[in-house]
Amino acid sequence: MSEPVIESMAEVRSHLADVLDRARRDETPTIITRRGKEEAVVIDIREYRRLSRLAEAAEESWLNRLADDAEAEGLEGSVSLEEMAALLRAHHA
Repeated sequence: MSEPVIESMAEVRSHLADVLDRARRDETPTIITRRGKEEAVVIDIREYRRLSRLAEAAEESWLNRLADDAEAEGLEGSVSLEEMAALLRAHHA
């Protein structure tokens, strides 16, 4: 992927087809500014899909790590249902 081109909204409006062609053909993203502030990026649809898959995989991996950590943390110092029942019986006896 090439370095992005930075253009104002007005510039992009005047030649949107070129911006899209540049994204697709040259794999060059265009950062669109409005009043000097970066607002959006035009990228090729294949790149968007690739980035989406990467983001989903990273999120899934992160959630799996959280679940594994919670499970490991939850098992430390825990007791089984049978052990809890025995403790309650002993406490009420």
